[in-house]
Amino acid sequence: MTATATDSPSAIAGQTVVLRATTAEHVPVFLEILRHPDIAPFWAGYDLERVRRELLGPHAYAIELAGEVVGVIIYREENDPDHRHAALDIALHPDHQGQGLGCDALRAMVRYLFHSRGHHRVTIDPAAHNERAIRSCARAGFRPVGVMRKYERSVDGSWHDCLLMDLISDDQP
Repeated sequence: MTATATDSPSAIAGQTVVLRATTAEHVPVFLEILRHPDIAPFWAGYDLERVRRELLGPHAYAIELAGEVVGVIIYREENDPDHRHAALDIALHPDHQGQGLGCDALRAMVRYLFHSRGHHRVTIDPAAHNERAIRSCARAGFRPVGVMRKYERSVDGSWHDCLLMDLISDDQP
């Protein structure tokens, strides 16, 4: 049996981080993270209204380290039974990158999506030039599938390629 979106847990534990269901109190921190010069090129166009609309709700979680919000992770679901899978997006404040926290958050969310939401496949699509994100996704178990050409709009309005990566439940150790 598959859980419904309203069955989302208030917290999902990783090894180091905790993924906490988002609330209105997270909005200012999310804006700060997404407007950071190192993050904004990958999360273009997030203003107050878009953060409220897309990053609050049952599919969005604040990434916390020792009670401090250091990032955000969201998932989307395709529920057509013949194409059922989930997709992830993650943003981690640059001050907390390079410490394995993004990988830990991804692994925690993937476990939840496989075991509680009934998915067999999870995808993520970092910008093809975002080597740090690609390495983190690979450490979490994601494998490259292929390049999606001119997939995502950049801050300057141009389009850039993204690397489609996936993780299948059978691939889990």
